[in-house]
Amino acid sequence: MEFTIQLSPYYPDKSYGGARIFNDMLEQAVLADRLGYESVSITEHHLVNILMMPAPLQFATLIAAHTARVKILTSVAVLPLHDMRIFAGEVIAAEIFTKGRLMLGVGRGAFAFEMERLGVPMEESLDRFNESLEVLQKLLSEEEVSWDGQYYKFDPLTIMPRPISPGGPQLMMAVLNPQGVYHCAKRGFHIQTTPLAGRHQLLLDQVSGFNRAKDEMGEAGKNLTLSLSRLGFVTNSDGERASRLAQAEKYYARFDNVFTGPGIVENGLIRELPREQTREQLAESLLIGSAQEMIDKLGVYSDLGIDRFILSVNFGVDQGATLDCIAQFAEEVAPVFSSAMKPAPQAAK
Repeated sequence: MEFTIQLSPYYPDKSYGGARIFNDMLEQAVLADRLGYESVSITEHHLVNILMMPAPLQFATLIAAHTARVKILTSVAVLPLHDMRIFAGEVIAAEIFTKGRLMLGVGRGAFAFEMERLGVPMEESLDRFNESLEVLQKLLSEEEVSWDGQYYKFDPLTIMPRPISPGGPQLMMAVLNPQGVYHCAKRGFHIQTTPLAGRHQLLLDQVSGFNRAKDEMGEAGKNLTLSLSRLGFVTNSDGERASRLAQAEKYYARFDNVFTGPGIVENGLIRELPREQTREQLAESLLIGSAQEMIDKLGVYSDLGIDRFILSVNFGVDQGATLDCIAQFAEEVAPVFSSAMKPAPQAAK
């Protein structure tokens, strides 16, 4: 497996400051680059204080300027919120500015509150996404493109400059539904998925859908990859484990509010709401525990054939402890599964 650190700003306290939270993410990216992580990933969300990143391509460029080799993955760019004629040029510029290290993960959007206030009702988001994706691919791969569809109508145009590589950066599709995983993989897309805080069976079904598509595609699908994102944290005592789990529970009390509804947001802050899932069930689902416990759970993912594991560590833990976790994971966990990872010289402080 390859390993990724997800840079997902969580902003429960406005007094912390936007500049400080984004600098934290940059510091994590620099550390991940130094320790041998294959990539870092950047979210896109607007108007809310979870996964808060309104400018993922700009941030990708900043990360590239401060790192040497780490790849930069969008997880994900929300296509229905953009005009593809403008977005295609921004993607190409980011590909150039990152010196080809950009990987473009795309999706339809997940939070109804965010989508609807930006003019894209959730019931339209799938159709808008599908057409946007077709337009984007065409604009990145061809010149003098015209379009006459439901959401786009334009005369021939050519996006300038042209991409570094034919067709632009590597495209990855974000999808949760196992049948959706199957269909997207069948179309030749790399896949990003997650069971979130859900059942292990959902993960098994997602992997099954991906593998079924690859098997049916034969030689054409042999290079497709499956990336899995999970919230996790390396802990070194029972007390720390309990503390991190409590923080994760508060995080999901906000996340569930906007992901499954009702979407109660006040002055940009998502309200914490009671959760049906017990703390014990949450603990079973997430990767919060000792290095050995993480190795045991990751062994299951490795056996399933997961190609890239995206570790999400930003759920309310202070920056110093987060940097320590990134370093400890690189030193004690990741090398079990990846010869590319190198031990940390010292824990970050």
